[in-house]
Amino acid sequence: MCGILGIYSSEPVIGKLYNGLLTLQHRGQDSAGIMTYDDHFHLKKGNGLVRDIFDERNIARLKGNVGIGHTRSPTVGVGSVEDSQPFWVNHPFGIAAVHNGNVMNFMDLKKDLFATSHIIINSNNDVEVILNVFAEALEKTTVREITPENIFNAIRHVFKIVKGAYSVILYIANRGMVAFRDPYGVRPLLFGIDRKQMIPGYAFASESVSLDLLGFTEIRDVPPGAAIFIDQNRTVHEKKLKTAPFRPCIFEYIYFARPDSYLNKINVYQARVDLGKNLARQIKQSGLDIDVVVPVPDSSRPAAIEIARSLKLKYREGLVKNRYIGRTFIMPGEQQRERSIRHKLNPIADVFLGKKVLLVDDSIVRGNTSRLIIQMVRQAGAKNVYFASYSAPLTHPCVYGIDMQTKAEFIAANSTLEEIALKIGADRVIYLDIKAMERGVKKQNPKIRSFCKACFSGHYPSGDVSENFLVQIEKEREQNRLIQRDLSFKY
Repeated sequence: MCGILGIYSSEPVIGKLYNGLLTLQHRGQDSAGIMTYDDHFHLKKGNGLVRDIFDERNIARLKGNVGIGHTRSPTVGVGSVEDSQPFWVNHPFGIAAVHNGNVMNFMDLKKDLFATSHIIINSNNDVEVILNVFAEALEKTTVREITPENIFNAIRHVFKIVKGAYSVILYIANRGMVAFRDPYGVRPLLFGIDRKQMIPGYAFASESVSLDLLGFTEIRDVPPGAAIFIDQNRTVHEKKLKTAPFRPCIFEYIYFARPDSYLNKINVYQARVDLGKNLARQIKQSGLDIDVVVPVPDSSRPAAIEIARSLKLKYREGLVKNRYIGRTFIMPGEQQRERSIRHKLNPIADVFLGKKVLLVDDSIVRGNTSRLIIQMVRQAGAKNVYFASYSAPLTHPCVYGIDMQTKAEFIAANSTLEEIALKIGADRVIYLDIKAMERGVKKQNPKIRSFCKACFSGHYPSGDVSENFLVQIEKEREQNRLIQRDLSFKY
């Protein structure tokens, strides 16, 4: 999972790019990068957080009125600096790119590009493949000067041969900025316009909050299977290029996106409230005797408040979060996650002492985080600990851009509710039903017929995910974890 941002302005963009990436830091804490353009490409990227990578010296050299930026949580590789974005090619014209998602046929395309065009893909980052596929197609369709139709034809070629889910922002030197979203619209992408300036400014971002905080007032989603090209005269060209069933990722609303974001005309905060409302009905039917509802901060707070309100129970903030520890879901390495959890959360004993507690979280993945939290709550004196997830059981790996576990590692993949409760040390575990989960998110935008919920159902909307591919994914991710484990032992 990654955050992407592109700004096309009439004034220097580095300040907005830096601040915009800070609003997308939650989408990736492994690496970040910015590239600007003022007749030359200027690039700075590295491993770590945005605030640690960019200082006064390298910010000063990132000149230009146009630029793109990225925050990364890797889905392939072990997070080396060579895999951080943006990437660029100098032919044709000079093109830079960032993307969010995952190319499923990355290795095949990497081999094909070398075999047919002698292009070496030097990283494990799939945006390098998308960039080169686009650049080759653009060169073949362009005679002298780029036209919008040249751009759209090149993107049609990308849609034809690049499999997976991806939202992409490109800048073509002195020609314009391009953004497109895969035909299923799995990964989010928004378009903003700032008309306060004499010459309007334009931007694309993974979440609306970035555009909102940067002053872009006209904000809308880039449609799935569509492309937007802003040429050097600031004329906006937009076209639908391919139609497929719209399947935005439901996990964006459950965990990844900020609550103040709007994705696909759905406010993330309200979606979590509605998920909590649906889960409250199931909890009521369970007949549990509960004294207090406590969220596992931060994403579960809106759902937990709604559960307490609906069931007329006490709501308390019983777990205090150290905000200087990153999001443990996207941290590499189990040992690192466990160490971070112990430093990230601390219980308030008076909230739990002698109480029958309902802990509310967004999901249960491996179960290790849940187990450690429940241990802390019991040590603080809780009489009973019930654990509720406002999402359905996670059972299948994501192949569209979230580095989830292999199927064998999901605690819910081969366990009953009673077995899960025993493994994590809870007196009872309650998951939101998958249909109620989808209804809760869809409530604000009933035009969305269904979401990508492959990690819950095992149904991959692109229809081209084979068992052999899933086995390959499992091997790659297991190999990466072994490398990360060795590095954690070493350092």
